[in-house]
Amino acid sequence: MNALQVWLIVLPLKVTTLSLITLAVYAWDKRQAGRSNWRVPEKRLHLLSLCGGWPGAWVGQRWLRHKSVKTRFRIVFWLTVIGHVSAVIVVSWVLWTMSAPR
Repeated sequence: MNALQVWLIVLPLKVTTLSLITLAVYAWDKRQAGRSNWRVPEKRLHLLSLCGGWPGAWVGQRWLRHKSVKTRFRIVFWLTVIGHVSAVIVVSWVLWTMSAPR
């Protein structure tokens, strides 16, 4: 099994796991907001998105209606999506070129 094949197995597992974690963090933050308790910093929410949890963040914004109105937050969120997808494309391309027969 070459590096590209491993990547194609690990990537969906990573994104799924991080998405579930990110969705849980959004739900916890929404709950904390309603109680006026300590909140998750926006930078941490964006970091989770950038690392691959952006599908869970997107679901949390829609399903929980959390962080879905703040324009600045939404712009940074979509930038994290672009950043993650770009990184996946670059890594995939590098692994594909490395695994190509010579």
